[in-house]
Amino acid sequence: MQKYRVRINYKNLQGEDKQMERVAYGAAEAKELEAKLVAEIKEKPPEKRMTVQQLYDEYVEVKKHEVRESTLAKTRHILNNHVLPLLKDKSLPKLTLPELQNWKNLISKKEIVVTMKRNIYGEFRAMLNYAIKMGYLSSNPLIRLGNFKDAYEIRKTVDYYTADEFLKFISAAQKQSTEFYEKNYFVFFNIAFYTGLRKGEIHALKWSDIDGNILHVRRSISQKVKGGDRETPPKNKSSYRSLQIPEPLKGVLNEHYDRYKQVDGFTHDWRICGGETSLRDTTIELRNTLYAKLADVKKIRIHDFRHSHASLLANSGINIQEIARRLGHSKIEITWNTYSHLYPREEERAVAILDKIV
Repeated sequence: MQKYRVRINYKNLQGEDKQMERVAYGAAEAKELEAKLVAEIKEKPPEKRMTVQQLYDEYVEVKKHEVRESTLAKTRHILNNHVLPLLKDKSLPKLTLPELQNWKNLISKKEIVVTMKRNIYGEFRAMLNYAIKMGYLSSNPLIRLGNFKDAYEIRKTVDYYTADEFLKFISAAQKQSTEFYEKNYFVFFNIAFYTGLRKGEIHALKWSDIDGNILHVRRSISQKVKGGDRETPPKNKSSYRSLQIPEPLKGVLNEHYDRYKQVDGFTHDWRICGGETSLRDTTIELRNTLYAKLADVKKIRIHDFRHSHASLLANSGINIQEIARRLGHSKIEITWNTYSHLYPREEERAVAILDKIV
C-alpha cells in the first residue's frame, strides 16, 4: 500500500506559521486524515493540546515504519523508563528550561553510567525534534541544556586481541570443539576476528551468502526483542557489504561446510553458525570465557573481536576508509574516532617528510 505524507499549514497561538505532517497508507486514509487534522486545528491548536505522553504515542507509531524492531524496542524502553514517568502529563509548551533542568537533575542522581544517561538524553532530544518537525513545538529547549557530562570520566581505550593472542584463543577453542555442534562456536569466533562483523550479522549468515571467495553481509539477527529472534536488515546502508574471505577463514569455512553437507535436510539457507537456528548469545559468552581461560589470555567482550579485526588492520597501516567499509560504519568519523590512536606511524612519516625540507 502506498505511503502518503499529509501536510497541513496553520498558525500557532503565537501567530507563527507552522506545518503539521502525518503519515497515512492509501489514498482514502490520507484524505480522511487530512480532514481530521483540519478539524482538530480549527478546534484547538495542537501545540496547546499535546502532552508528552501523546507525543510519545505518535512518535513510536511513526518509528515502527522507519527503524528496525530492535532499535524501536530500545527507544521505547528508554522513554518509558526515564522520560514518561516524570513528564508524561506535561503539555509541550510547558517544557520550559527549569522544568527540563529538574528532569535532568533527577536523571543525574540515578545510579547508571554516564553513557546510559547520554543515551536517554539522545532519545528524548530526538522525540522533541520530531515534535518540531510536526509543528508541535517551535524549538527544542532540551538542546540548550546540553547532554550529560562526567567531570571524572576517562575515555575507555579499545580492548582487543593481538594476532598472537587470538591464535592462542582460537587454538584452545579448536581443541575444545570435538563434537559436531561445538564446532559452530569455533567457527563463530573465527568469523568475528577475520571479518569484523557484528554479532547479529554473524548470527544471520547463511551458506548462500558465500559466493566463491566473497562473503555477503545482507541481514542481522537480534535476540533481545520479545517473542524470539528477529531477522532484520543490517544496521545501516553501509552495513550491506561484500568482503573477500581471508585464507585462514576460508579453510575453516570449507571444513565446516563439508561437515554440514552430511546432515539430513541440509540446505544453503541454513545458518553458517548453528544450522537451522542461530547460536544463543548466552552460550557464546560462556564459550568466550572458557576459551580465554584455557588459552591463558585476557577475556574480551564479543564486540571486542570486531575491535581486534580493526586494530590489527590499523596497526598494519591499512587505509582508514577500507577499515570503515569492512566494519560497515555509516560515517568514517566513527572509525577515525575509535582507531585514530593506532596510527602513530602516520605522524612519524609526516614529520619525516617535513624534516627533509631544508
